[in-house]
Amino acid sequence: MRHWSRRGAVAWLLWPASLAFGALALLRRFLFRLRVFRTYRAGVPVVVVGNLTAGGSGKTPLVLHVVELLRQHGWKPGIVSRGYGGWAASKSGAPREATIASDPAEVGDEPMLLARRSGCPVWIAPRRIEACRSLRAQHPECDIVVSDDGLQHYALARDVEICVVDARGFGNGMLLPAGPLREPRARLASVDAVVAHGARGVPGYAMKLEGERLVCLADARDVRSARAFAGQKVHAVAGIGDPNRFFLQLARFGLKVAPHPFPDHHAFVAADLEFGDAAPVVMTEKDAVKCKRFAKPQHWVFPVTASLEAAFDRWLLERLNGPKAA
Repeated sequence: MRHWSRRGAVAWLLWPASLAFGALALLRRFLFRLRVFRTYRAGVPVVVVGNLTAGGSGKTPLVLHVVELLRQHGWKPGIVSRGYGGWAASKSGAPREATIASDPAEVGDEPMLLARRSGCPVWIAPRRIEACRSLRAQHPECDIVVSDDGLQHYALARDVEICVVDARGFGNGMLLPAGPLREPRARLASVDAVVAHGARGVPGYAMKLEGERLVCLADARDVRSARAFAGQKVHAVAGIGDPNRFFLQLARFGLKVAPHPFPDHHAFVAADLEFGDAAPVVMTEKDAVKCKRFAKPQHWVFPVTASLEAAFDRWLLERLNGPKAA
């Protein structure tokens, strides 16, 4: 939302509501600390990858990096998520597994992407503790759980908290609904690690998203270097938290980018990718899982991988402090 980027009239009008939101969030966390509200322990280590702001910040690529790191060191991770949309908002939604064959309209775009890229079991539920229970019951081989988002879901006990901060930082610094913050910035002091995804002035482990190829959405066998499109006009489509980040990535390869930002988690239809010409349409992986069913030869996907400094990997393995981290 536009008013989240500065402290203008709209933000100040909503400021009293943000004070109430902050008070309730603080009270809720305090009651969990006092054990008035019960927490669920999974019986295996739990790593939560979240953020302080509403919207995407690079959590999903970081989750993929974390689970791959764990697998390389002998762990058998499973992933839990809330999903997105009306089903996720419903308290009656039963836990379900997101697989490569799932409908993204039912399980959400991020769980679908996680299932396709990670090779790990991915379970979703409106309440992550229910997803965790189902994951543990259906996949007893999993010896560690990674939660995609859920930093504020205190009902799920966690062993490691990782907070991602992207280039947008903390917006106007206000809590919802006056600003983008789910919790005050001071919350960073209590997490186990901060990952700075292009964020300036935020101490933490540096992360960037890397990619250099485009994959045809209609035929995954057709893979080309992004630089092969240099000098061409392309329609760049992004329904993510920070679309501008995606547009800038493509422009660095020399593509003439016509940007088309959409709201985060936008439910794409075929008409959204029609721009009146035959120019290539390039999209993120997260958006591609929702566009696969109406893909055309000129539709391309730009896969990215999270790249972190080696110190992060060493820290996480040491923090888990198990024989598999040796």
